[in-house]
Amino acid sequence: MQMQYSSKIAAALLTSLVLSVSCASNPSDSPVNSSDSSSQEISTDVTATPDPCAGSATPTLVETGTVETGTVEAGTIETGTVETGTVVAQTIRYFVDNSGLAIRGTDPVAYFTQGGPVAGSTEFTHTWNNATWQFATAENRDLFVANPEQYAPQYGGFCAWAVSQGYTASIDPNAWRIVDGKLYLNYNKGVQRQWERDIPGNISQANANWPGILEES
Repeated sequence: MQMQYSSKIAAALLTSLVLSVSCASNPSDSPVNSSDSSSQEISTDVTATPDPCAGSATPTLVETGTVETGTVEAGTIETGTVETGTVVAQTIRYFVDNSGLAIRGTDPVAYFTQGGPVAGSTEFTHTWNNATWQFATAENRDLFVANPEQYAPQYGGFCAWAVSQGYTASIDPNAWRIVDGKLYLNYNKGVQRQWERDIPGNISQANANWPGILEES
């Protein structure tokens, strides 16, 4: 009986040995496929990397690259030339709004003939010194055409206080004053009161700064 038990153990060991040899030689159970899979992922990553000579290999890389973001979103031309107004100040003598209107479309003659600002009309316009001037009536337009220097605001229509301080600023048509037959405009009524504290001195200083200040601003 002991011999029979030993025979069974020997048979079991032999069977186990055969199965082990079979698994080791079976390609489907080999870890080589795992290595191949890893290799394939690396290859995919390499393919997605753009070729510096041939250009981008995939549209995705182009769409998320720095070229599209840098040129469109930076907007350096738009911010530098439109918002700061520096180029306009250097090439156009008179302050104009975004529509190219002097005094924001207010009739310059009305300050003298009607004692205050009056909105101009698109029906009565005149182009002078690279600015469009609007008038409430045809008569006012004709007066301006005959003698624009008499009615146009001083310092190119920029804020009189700002020019006296050495820089330029926009204006409010309601912040105005006529001194010795000349029209002066200011940024707002608060700045107007500041300017009025020393009108002769501020005018003298602004005259010294104008028009050279345009080249400095």
